[in-house]
Amino acid sequence: MTLPLTGRDDVTERDEPLTIRLSDTLAGETRPLVPLEPGHVRIYSCGPTVYGPAHIGNFRSFLFADLLVRYLRWRGLRVTWVMNITDVDDKIIRGAAEADVDIDTLADRWLDRFLADADALRMTRPDVLPRATRHVEGMAALVRTLLERGHAYRTDDGSIFFRIASWPAYGALARLDPDQLRVGERVEADEYGKGDVRDFALWKGPKPGEPAWESEVGRGRPGWHVECSAMSMQYLGPSFDIHTGGVDLIFPHHEDEIAQSEAATGRPFVGTWLHCAHLRLGGAKMAKSTGNIHRVVDLLADGVAPRALRYALLAVHYRQALDFTEQSLAAAAAAIERLDEVLSALEAYTEARADSADLPDVLDSTRQAFASALGDDLNISAALAVVFELVREVNRRIASRGLSTADAAAVAAFLRDLDRVLAILPEESESLPGDAAALLEARDKARAARDWAASDRLRDELASLGVAVEDTRDGQRWRRADPPS
Repeated sequence: MTLPLTGRDDVTERDEPLTIRLSDTLAGETRPLVPLEPGHVRIYSCGPTVYGPAHIGNFRSFLFADLLVRYLRWRGLRVTWVMNITDVDDKIIRGAAEADVDIDTLADRWLDRFLADADALRMTRPDVLPRATRHVEGMAALVRTLLERGHAYRTDDGSIFFRIASWPAYGALARLDPDQLRVGERVEADEYGKGDVRDFALWKGPKPGEPAWESEVGRGRPGWHVECSAMSMQYLGPSFDIHTGGVDLIFPHHEDEIAQSEAATGRPFVGTWLHCAHLRLGGAKMAKSTGNIHRVVDLLADGVAPRALRYALLAVHYRQALDFTEQSLAAAAAAIERLDEVLSALEAYTEARADSADLPDVLDSTRQAFASALGDDLNISAALAVVFELVREVNRRIASRGLSTADAAAVAAFLRDLDRVLAILPEESESLPGDAAALLEARDKARAARDWAASDRLRDELASLGVAVEDTRDGQRWRRADPPS
Protein backbone atom coordinates (compact mmCIF):
# COMPACT_ATOMS: atom_id res chain seq x y z
CA MET A 1 0.00 0.00 0.00
CA THR A 2 1.33 3.44 -0.90
CA LEU A 3 0.39 6.39 1.28
CA PRO A 4 1.99 9.58 2.61
CA LEU A 5 3.58 9.81 6.02
CA THR A 6 0.92 10.90 8.47
CA GLY A 7 2.62 10.37 11.80
CA ARG A 8 2.30 14.05 12.56
CA ASP A 9 -0.02 16.96 11.93
CA ASP A 10 2.32 19.06 9.75
CA VAL A 11 2.48 16.87 6.64
CA THR A 12 4.14 18.80 3.80
CA GLU A 13 4.70 18.35 0.11
CA ARG A 14 8.18 17.03 0.90
CA ASP A 15 6.70 13.76 2.15
CA GLU A 16 7.07 10.94 -0.37
CA PRO A 17 4.51 8.14 -0.75
CA LEU A 18 5.72 5.00 0.97
CA THR A 19 4.67 1.43 0.28
CA ILE A 20 4.05 -0.93 3.20
CA ARG A 21 5.34 -4.41 2.37
CA LEU A 22 4.76 -7.54 4.45
CA SER A 23 6.05 -11.11 4.19
CA ASP A 24 3.10 -13.36 3.42
CA THR A 25 3.63 -16.95 4.56
CA LEU A 26 1.09 -18.31 2.07
CA ALA A 27 2.56 -16.54 -0.96
CA GLY A 28 6.12 -17.17 0.24
CA GLU A 29 7.17 -13.63 -0.62
CA THR A 30 7.06 -10.04 0.57
CA ARG A 31 4.20 -8.13 -1.03
CA PRO A 32 2.58 -4.69 -0.79
CA LEU A 33 -0.26 -4.38 1.68
CA VAL A 34 -3.46 -3.66 -0.23
CA PRO A 35 -6.45 -3.53 2.19
CA LEU A 36 -9.75 -4.89 0.92
CA GLU A 37 -11.31 -1.60 2.02
CA PRO A 38 -9.07 1.37 1.15
CA GLY A 39 -7.72 3.01 4.28
CA HIS A 40 -9.02 0.30 6.63
CA VAL A 41 -6.91 -2.71 7.68
CA ARG A 42 -8.63 -5.65 9.39
CA ILE A 43 -6.32 -7.79 11.53
CA TYR A 44 -6.90 -11.01 13.46
CA SER A 45 -4.39 -12.42 15.95
CA CYS A 46 -4.47 -15.79 17.63
CA GLY A 47 -4.62 -14.93 21.31
CA PRO A 48 -3.98 -16.87 24.52
CA THR A 49 -5.52 -20.10 25.73
CA VAL A 50 -6.30 -19.08 29.29
CA TYR A 51 -5.49 -22.21 31.28
CA GLY A 52 -2.43 -20.61 32.89
CA PRO A 53 -0.26 -17.48 32.65
CA ALA A 54 1.09 -16.59 29.23
CA HIS A 55 4.88 -16.68 28.97
CA ILE A 56 7.13 -14.18 27.22
CA GLY A 57 7.34 -16.42 24.16
CA ASN A 58 3.58 -15.93 23.75
CA PHE A 59 3.99 -12.21 24.30
CA ARG A 60 6.60 -11.93 21.59
CA SER A 61 3.88 -12.98 19.14
CA PHE A 62 1.35 -10.59 20.66
CA LEU A 63 3.77 -7.64 20.74
CA PHE A 64 4.83 -7.94 17.12
CA ALA A 65 1.14 -7.68 16.22
CA ASP A 66 0.90 -4.67 18.54
CA LEU A 67 3.83 -3.07 16.72
CA LEU A 68 2.06 -3.66 13.40
CA VAL A 69 -1.19 -2.14 14.65
CA ARG A 70 0.57 0.88 16.15
CA TYR A 71 2.59 1.48 12.98
CA LEU A 72 -0.41 1.27 10.67
CA ARG A 73 -2.35 3.70 12.85
CA TRP A 74 0.65 6.04 13.00
CA ARG A 75 0.65 5.98 9.21
CA GLY A 76 -2.93 7.23 9.30
CA LEU A 77 -4.76 4.00 8.55
CA ARG A 78 -7.88 2.85 10.33
CA VAL A 79 -7.24 -0.54 11.97
CA THR A 80 -9.70 -3.03 13.43
CA TRP A 81 -7.79 -5.53 15.55
CA VAL A 82 -9.41 -8.71 16.87
CA MET A 83 -7.64 -11.16 19.20
CA ASN A 84 -9.45 -14.28 20.37
CA ILE A 85 -9.48 -15.72 23.86
CA THR A 86 -9.66 -19.52 23.90
CA ASP A 87 -11.54 -20.27 27.12
CA VAL A 88 -12.57 -23.86 26.44
CA ASP A 89 -10.30 -26.70 25.33
CA ASP A 90 -8.89 -29.93 26.75
CA LYS A 91 -6.22 -28.16 28.84
CA ILE A 92 -8.73 -25.79 30.41
CA ILE A 93 -11.11 -28.64 31.15
CA ARG A 94 -8.33 -30.62 32.84
CA GLY A 95 -7.08 -27.58 34.75
CA ALA A 96 -10.56 -26.71 36.02
CA ALA A 97 -11.10 -30.28 37.19
CA GLU A 98 -7.78 -30.30 39.04
CA ALA A 99 -8.61 -26.96 40.69
CA ASP A 100 -12.18 -28.10 41.43
CA VAL A 101 -13.69 -25.05 39.72
CA ASP A 102 -15.75 -24.57 36.57
CA ILE A 103 -14.02 -23.59 33.32
CA ASP A 104 -15.32 -19.99 33.47
CA THR A 105 -13.74 -19.45 36.88
CA LEU A 106 -10.39 -20.79 35.74
CA ALA A 107 -10.50 -18.86 32.46
CA ASP A 108 -11.48 -15.61 34.19
CA ARG A 109 -8.53 -15.95 36.56
CA TRP A 110 -5.96 -16.36 33.79
CA LEU A 111 -7.59 -13.86 31.44
CA ASP A 112 -7.22 -11.22 34.16
CA ARG A 113 -3.55 -12.20 34.49
CA PHE A 114 -3.05 -11.96 30.72
CA LEU A 115 -4.61 -8.50 30.52
CA ALA A 116 -2.53 -7.26 33.46
CA ASP A 117 0.66 -8.55 31.82
CA ALA A 118 -0.37 -7.03 28.48
CA ASP A 119 -0.99 -3.66 30.14
CA ALA A 120 2.40 -3.81 31.88
CA LEU A 121 4.05 -4.37 28.49
CA ARG A 122 2.00 -1.54 26.97
CA MET A 123 0.27 -3.79 24.47
CA THR A 124 -2.55 -1.95 22.74
CA ARG A 125 -5.85 -3.42 23.88
CA PRO A 126 -7.40 -5.09 20.78
CA ASP A 127 -10.66 -3.61 19.57
CA VAL A 128 -12.39 -6.94 20.19
CA LEU A 129 -11.35 -9.75 22.55
CA PRO A 130 -13.97 -12.41 21.78
CA ARG A 131 -14.17 -15.42 24.09
CA ALA A 132 -14.85 -18.77 22.49
CA THR A 133 -17.57 -19.77 24.95
CA ARG A 134 -19.54 -16.63 24.05
CA HIS A 135 -19.58 -17.51 20.35
CA VAL A 136 -20.60 -21.18 20.24
CA GLU A 137 -23.73 -20.43 18.22
CA GLY A 138 -21.69 -18.93 15.38
CA MET A 139 -19.29 -21.87 15.46
CA ALA A 140 -22.16 -24.34 15.20
CA ALA A 141 -23.57 -22.41 12.24
CA LEU A 142 -20.21 -22.65 10.48
CA VAL A 143 -20.08 -26.39 11.13
CA ARG A 144 -23.62 -26.81 9.77
CA THR A 145 -22.59 -25.04 6.55
CA LEU A 146 -19.63 -27.40 6.14
CA LEU A 147 -21.91 -30.40 6.65
CA GLU A 148 -24.34 -29.10 4.05
CA ARG A 149 -21.55 -28.54 1.53
CA GLY A 150 -20.12 -32.02 1.96
CA HIS A 151 -16.88 -30.95 3.65
CA ALA A 152 -17.73 -32.48 7.03
CA TYR A 153 -19.20 -35.68 8.44
CA ARG A 154 -20.55 -37.03 11.73
CA THR A 155 -19.22 -39.91 13.77
CA ASP A 156 -21.11 -42.25 16.07
CA ASP A 157 -20.22 -40.31 19.22
CA GLY A 158 -21.78 -37.08 17.93
CA SER A 159 -18.50 -35.49 16.81
CA ILE A 160 -18.13 -33.77 13.43
CA PHE A 161 -14.91 -33.77 11.41
CA PHE A 162 -13.65 -31.81 8.44
CA ARG A 163 -12.98 -34.07 5.47
CA ILE A 164 -9.46 -33.23 4.26
CA ALA A 165 -10.00 -35.21 1.06
CA SER A 166 -12.72 -32.70 0.09
CA TRP A 167 -10.25 -29.80 0.03
CA PRO A 168 -7.44 -30.30 -2.53
CA ALA A 169 -5.73 -27.01 -1.57
CA TYR A 170 -5.06 -28.29 1.94
CA GLY A 171 -1.40 -27.93 2.92
CA ALA A 172 -0.56 -24.83 0.83
CA LEU A 173 0.25 -22.62 3.83
CA ALA A 174 2.64 -25.13 5.40
CA ARG A 175 3.96 -26.42 2.05
CA LEU A 176 2.72 -29.94 2.87
CA ASP A 177 1.51 -32.82 0.77
CA PRO A 178 -2.10 -33.31 1.95
CA ASP A 179 -1.69 -37.06 1.52
CA GLN A 180 0.88 -37.27 4.29
CA LEU A 181 -0.18 -38.00 7.84
CA ARG A 182 -0.91 -35.09 10.13
CA VAL A 183 1.51 -34.46 12.97
CA GLY A 184 1.41 -32.33 16.08
CA GLU A 185 -2.38 -32.35 16.31
CA ARG A 186 -3.79 -30.74 19.44
CA VAL A 187 -6.19 -33.65 19.97
CA GLU A 188 -4.79 -37.18 19.81
CA ALA A 189 -5.79 -39.06 16.67
CA ASP A 190 -7.58 -41.82 18.53
CA GLU A 191 -9.45 -39.61 21.01
CA TYR A 192 -12.46 -39.37 18.72
CA GLY A 193 -13.44 -41.85 15.98
CA LYS A 194 -13.01 -40.47 12.47
CA GLY A 195 -12.86 -41.73 8.93
CA ASP A 196 -9.35 -40.49 8.04
CA VAL A 197 -6.45 -39.87 10.41
CA ARG A 198 -5.81 -36.57 8.61
CA ASP A 199 -9.28 -35.17 9.35
CA PHE A 200 -9.69 -32.68 12.18
CA ALA A 201 -12.47 -32.09 14.69
CA LEU A 202 -14.94 -29.30 14.07
CA TRP A 203 -17.34 -30.35 16.82
CA LYS A 204 -16.75 -32.76 19.68
CA GLY A 205 -19.53 -34.96 20.96
CA PRO A 206 -20.43 -34.71 24.64
CA LYS A 207 -18.42 -36.63 27.21
CA PRO A 208 -19.21 -37.19 30.91
CA GLY A 209 -17.79 -34.46 33.08
CA GLU A 210 -17.04 -32.13 30.17
CA PRO A 211 -18.88 -28.88 29.35
CA ALA A 212 -21.24 -29.10 26.39
CA TRP A 213 -23.66 -26.81 24.56
CA GLU A 214 -26.94 -27.46 22.81
CA SER A 215 -26.65 -26.30 19.20
CA GLU A 216 -28.07 -26.71 15.71
CA VAL A 217 -25.51 -29.48 15.07
CA GLY A 218 -26.25 -31.32 18.29
CA ARG A 219 -24.94 -31.31 21.82
CA GLY A 220 -21.20 -30.94 22.31
CA ARG A 221 -18.46 -28.33 22.13
CA PRO A 222 -16.48 -26.69 19.33
CA GLY A 223 -13.07 -27.87 18.22
CA TRP A 224 -10.15 -25.52 18.73
CA HIS A 225 -9.60 -24.67 15.06
CA VAL A 226 -13.19 -23.70 14.27
CA GLU A 227 -13.19 -21.11 17.07
CA CYS A 228 -10.86 -18.75 15.23
CA SER A 229 -12.63 -19.06 11.88
CA ALA A 230 -16.04 -18.30 13.35
CA MET A 231 -14.91 -15.39 15.52
CA SER A 232 -12.65 -13.75 12.95
CA MET A 233 -15.36 -13.85 10.28
CA GLN A 234 -18.00 -12.56 12.70
CA TYR A 235 -16.02 -9.39 13.46
CA LEU A 236 -13.94 -8.89 10.30
CA GLY A 237 -16.02 -10.49 7.56
CA PRO A 238 -15.53 -13.63 5.43
CA SER A 239 -12.32 -12.15 3.99
CA PHE A 240 -9.94 -9.83 5.83
CA ASP A 241 -6.46 -8.39 5.45
CA ILE A 242 -3.97 -9.82 7.96
CA HIS A 243 -3.80 -12.83 10.25
CA THR A 244 -0.93 -13.07 12.76
CA GLY A 245 0.39 -15.81 15.01
CA GLY A 246 3.45 -17.82 15.96
CA VAL A 247 5.17 -20.15 13.49
CA ASP A 248 4.00 -23.10 15.59
CA LEU A 249 0.42 -22.29 14.53
CA ILE A 250 1.03 -22.59 10.79
CA PHE A 251 0.25 -26.31 10.94
CA PRO A 252 -2.24 -27.55 11.77
CA HIS A 253 -4.13 -24.60 13.24
CA HIS A 254 -3.88 -22.00 10.49
CA GLU A 255 -3.97 -24.62 7.76
CA ASP A 256 -7.25 -25.84 9.24
CA GLU A 257 -8.60 -22.30 9.52
CA ILE A 258 -8.05 -21.72 5.82
CA ALA A 259 -9.66 -25.01 4.78
CA GLN A 260 -12.80 -24.72 6.90
CA SER A 261 -13.28 -20.99 6.24
CA GLU A 262 -12.83 -21.07 2.47
CA ALA A 263 -14.82 -24.31 2.15
CA ALA A 264 -17.71 -22.60 3.97
CA THR A 265 -17.65 -19.24 2.17
CA GLY A 266 -16.10 -19.99 -1.22
CA ARG A 267 -13.96 -16.87 -0.79
CA PRO A 268 -10.28 -16.24 0.06
CA PHE A 269 -9.95 -16.15 3.84
CA VAL A 270 -6.92 -13.93 4.55
CA GLY A 271 -4.90 -11.54 2.40
CA THR A 272 -1.60 -11.75 4.30
CA TRP A 273 -0.39 -14.33 6.81
CA LEU A 274 2.29 -13.08 9.22
CA HIS A 275 4.12 -15.54 11.48
CA CYS A 276 6.48 -14.77 14.32
CA ALA A 277 9.54 -16.97 14.96
CA HIS A 278 10.12 -18.66 18.29
CA LEU A 279 11.61 -17.02 21.34
CA ARG A 280 14.36 -19.26 22.72
CA LEU A 281 15.61 -19.71 26.25
CA GLY A 282 18.88 -21.56 26.69
CA GLY A 283 18.94 -22.27 22.96
CA ALA A 284 15.59 -24.12 23.01
CA LYS A 285 12.07 -23.03 22.10
CA MET A 286 10.22 -21.52 25.04
CA ALA A 287 7.21 -23.75 25.82
CA LYS A 288 4.94 -24.47 28.78
CA SER A 289 5.00 -28.17 27.97
CA THR A 290 8.73 -28.40 28.74
CA GLY A 291 8.82 -25.87 31.57
CA ASN A 292 11.33 -23.82 29.55
CA ILE A 293 9.56 -20.52 30.18
CA HIS A 294 9.70 -17.10 31.78
CA ARG A 295 6.45 -15.44 32.81
CA VAL A 296 5.94 -11.69 32.65
CA VAL A 297 4.66 -11.38 36.20
CA ASP A 298 7.67 -13.29 37.58
CA LEU A 299 10.20 -11.19 35.66
CA LEU A 300 8.59 -7.96 36.83
CA ALA A 301 8.54 -9.25 40.41
CA ASP A 302 12.27 -9.93 40.07
CA GLY A 303 12.87 -6.27 39.22
CA VAL A 304 12.88 -6.33 35.42
CA ALA A 305 11.55 -3.01 34.10
CA PRO A 306 8.42 -3.46 31.97
CA ARG A 307 9.69 -1.10 29.27
CA ALA A 308 13.01 -2.96 29.07
CA LEU A 309 11.15 -6.25 28.74
CA ARG A 310 8.97 -4.84 25.96
CA TYR A 311 12.08 -3.57 24.18
CA ALA A 312 13.83 -6.93 24.50
CA LEU A 313 10.83 -8.75 22.99
CA LEU A 314 10.48 -6.28 20.11
CA ALA A 315 14.07 -5.42 19.16
CA VAL A 316 14.67 -8.40 16.84
CA HIS A 317 12.76 -8.80 13.57
CA TYR A 318 9.64 -10.89 14.10
CA ARG A 319 10.66 -13.54 11.55
CA GLN A 320 14.04 -14.07 13.22
CA ALA A 321 14.35 -16.38 16.23
CA LEU A 322 15.06 -14.40 19.40
CA ASP A 323 17.36 -15.63 22.15
CA PHE A 324 16.22 -14.28 25.51
CA THR A 325 19.26 -13.98 27.79
CA GLU A 326 20.48 -11.87 30.68
CA GLN A 327 22.70 -10.09 28.17
CA SER A 328 19.81 -9.26 25.82
CA LEU A 329 17.76 -7.96 28.73
CA ALA A 330 20.69 -5.85 29.98
CA ALA A 331 21.16 -4.43 26.48
CA ALA A 332 17.45 -3.55 26.35
CA ALA A 333 17.66 -1.82 29.74
CA ALA A 334 20.70 0.16 28.55
CA ALA A 335 18.86 1.23 25.39
CA ILE A 336 15.86 2.40 27.43
CA GLU A 337 18.19 4.35 29.72
CA ARG A 338 19.78 6.13 26.74
CA LEU A 339 16.36 7.18 25.50
CA ASP A 340 15.26 8.32 28.94
CA GLU A 341 18.44 10.35 29.36
CA VAL A 342 18.12 12.21 26.07
CA LEU A 343 14.43 12.92 26.68
CA SER A 344 15.19 14.19 30.18
CA ALA A 345 17.98 16.39 28.80
CA LEU A 346 15.70 17.82 26.12
CA GLU A 347 12.92 18.59 28.56
CA ALA A 348 15.31 20.39 30.91
CA TYR A 349 17.29 22.17 28.18
CA THR A 350 17.18 25.97 27.80
CA GLU A 351 19.27 28.08 25.45
CA ALA A 352 18.43 31.58 24.22
CA ARG A 353 19.60 31.34 20.62
CA ALA A 354 18.14 31.22 17.13
CA ASP A 355 16.39 28.03 16.09
CA SER A 356 18.51 25.60 14.07
CA ALA A 357 17.90 26.10 10.37
CA ASP A 358 18.62 22.47 9.48
CA LEU A 359 16.72 20.76 12.30
CA PRO A 360 13.40 20.40 10.41
CA ASP A 361 15.22 18.59 7.60
CA VAL A 362 16.99 16.31 10.10
CA LEU A 363 13.68 15.37 11.70
CA ASP A 364 11.94 14.89 8.35
CA SER A 365 14.66 12.58 7.05
CA THR A 366 14.56 10.65 10.34
CA ARG A 367 10.80 10.24 10.06
CA GLN A 368 11.11 9.05 6.48
CA ALA A 369 13.82 6.52 7.38
CA PHE A 370 11.87 5.28 10.41
CA ALA A 371 8.67 4.86 8.40
CA SER A 372 10.54 3.21 5.54
CA ALA A 373 12.23 0.68 7.85
CA LEU A 374 8.96 -0.41 9.44
CA GLY A 375 7.24 -0.32 6.08
CA ASP A 376 9.73 -2.97 4.97
CA ASP A 377 8.08 -5.93 6.70
CA LEU A 378 8.34 -4.31 10.16
CA ASN A 379 12.15 -4.07 10.13
CA ILE A 380 12.35 -2.99 13.75
CA SER A 381 16.12 -3.32 13.97
CA ALA A 382 16.57 -0.76 11.19
CA ALA A 383 13.91 1.49 12.71
CA LEU A 384 15.64 1.48 16.11
CA ALA A 385 18.97 2.20 14.43
CA VAL A 386 17.38 5.31 12.91
CA VAL A 387 16.15 6.41 16.34
CA PHE A 388 19.54 5.99 18.00
CA GLU A 389 21.29 7.80 15.16
CA LEU A 390 19.05 10.75 15.96
CA VAL A 391 19.84 10.36 19.68
CA ARG A 392 23.58 10.60 18.92
CA GLU A 393 23.04 13.72 16.82
CA VAL A 394 20.84 15.34 19.46
CA ASN A 395 23.31 14.59 22.26
CA ARG A 396 26.06 16.18 20.15
CA ARG A 397 23.96 19.31 19.70
CA ILE A 398 23.04 19.44 23.38
CA ALA A 399 26.71 19.21 24.35
CA SER A 400 27.66 22.01 21.95
CA ARG A 401 24.59 24.08 22.93
CA GLY A 402 23.56 23.91 19.27
CA LEU A 403 19.83 23.83 19.97
CA SER A 404 17.45 26.58 20.98
CA THR A 405 14.91 26.02 23.73
CA ALA A 406 12.26 25.65 21.03
CA ASP A 407 14.47 23.18 19.12
CA ALA A 408 14.77 20.98 22.21
CA ALA A 409 11.00 21.00 22.69
CA ALA A 410 10.50 20.09 19.02
CA VAL A 411 12.89 17.13 19.24
CA ALA A 412 11.23 15.88 22.44
CA ALA A 413 7.81 16.07 20.76
CA PHE A 414 9.24 14.30 17.71
CA LEU A 415 10.57 11.41 19.82
CA ARG A 416 7.22 11.09 21.54
CA ASP A 417 5.53 10.96 18.14
CA LEU A 418 7.75 8.02 17.10
CA ASP A 419 6.95 6.44 20.43
CA ARG A 420 3.32 6.15 19.39
CA VAL A 421 4.70 3.18 17.46
CA LEU A 422 7.36 1.90 19.87
CA ALA A 423 5.75 2.56 23.28
CA ILE A 424 9.06 2.49 25.17
CA LEU A 425 9.43 6.06 26.48
CA PRO A 426 8.20 7.10 29.93
CA GLU A 427 4.62 8.28 29.99
CA GLU A 428 4.22 12.04 29.66
CA SER A 429 1.63 12.02 32.41
CA GLU A 430 3.83 9.91 34.67
CA SER A 431 3.78 11.55 38.09
CA LEU A 432 6.52 11.58 40.65
CA PRO A 433 6.24 8.84 43.28
CA GLY A 434 5.61 9.55 46.93
CA ASP A 435 7.40 12.60 48.29
CA ALA A 436 9.75 12.90 45.31
CA ALA A 437 8.54 16.36 44.27
CA ALA A 438 9.24 17.75 47.74
CA LEU A 439 12.63 16.01 47.83
CA LEU A 440 13.60 17.49 44.46
CA GLU A 441 12.65 20.96 45.67
CA ALA A 442 14.62 20.44 48.90
CA ARG A 443 17.66 19.24 46.97
CA ASP A 444 17.51 22.25 44.66
CA LYS A 445 17.57 24.51 47.70
CA ALA A 446 20.42 22.52 49.27
CA ARG A 447 22.52 22.96 46.14
CA ALA A 448 21.77 26.66 46.04
CA ALA A 449 23.00 26.85 49.65
CA ARG A 450 26.06 24.73 48.70
CA ASP A 451 25.04 22.12 51.27
CA TRP A 452 26.59 19.21 49.35
CA ALA A 453 26.05 16.65 52.10
CA ALA A 454 22.30 17.32 52.14
CA SER A 455 22.25 17.32 48.34
CA ASP A 456 23.87 13.86 48.22
CA ARG A 457 21.58 12.50 50.91
CA LEU A 458 18.49 13.74 49.07
CA ARG A 459 19.75 12.26 45.78
CA ASP A 460 20.06 8.86 47.49
CA GLU A 461 16.54 9.18 48.87
CA LEU A 462 15.22 9.99 45.40
CA ALA A 463 17.06 7.01 43.93
CA SER A 464 15.35 4.74 46.44
CA LEU A 465 12.03 6.01 45.07
CA GLY A 466 13.06 5.29 41.49
CA VAL A 467 13.98 8.87 40.54
CA ALA A 468 17.42 9.43 39.03
CA VAL A 469 18.79 12.96 39.43
CA GLU A 470 21.54 14.59 37.40
CA ASP A 471 23.07 18.06 37.76
CA THR A 472 23.58 19.80 34.43
CA ARG A 473 24.27 23.20 32.99
CA ASP A 474 20.49 23.54 32.70
CA GLY A 475 20.09 22.80 36.40
CA GLN A 476 18.87 19.73 38.24
CA ARG A 477 17.03 17.28 36.00
CA TRP A 478 15.33 14.03 36.85
CA ARG A 479 13.95 10.95 35.16
CA ARG A 480 12.11 7.89 36.28
CA ALA A 481 14.40 4.94 36.92
CA ASP A 482 13.82 1.56 38.44
CA PRO A 483 14.33 1.43 42.21
CA PRO A 484 16.95 -1.06 43.38
CA SER A 485 15.64 -4.65 43.38
